[in-house]
Amino acid sequence: MVLALQIILVLASVIMTVFVLLHKGKGGGLSSLFGGGVQSNLSGSTVVEKNLDRYTIVTAVIWVACIVALNLLGTYGS
Repeated sequence: MVLALQIILVLASVIMTVFVLLHKGKGGGLSSLFGGGVQSNLSGSTVVEKNLDRYTIVTAVIWVACIVALNLLGTYGS
């Protein structure tokens, strides 16, 4: 159980890092490298950006849940 949570935590960390880097920032971020910068400047908030926000939030919730579960398992045993 602990090993599975640790694997999920690592995967969620990597995925969340990629999602955060794909967000459009003041300078455009990495999203402008993949062609997202020009389109998002023309149309404001796109469906892709909204979905990216949702995916980032879901990944962050999974990440926090894994940390809490690992802490509880470490404290009270499995």
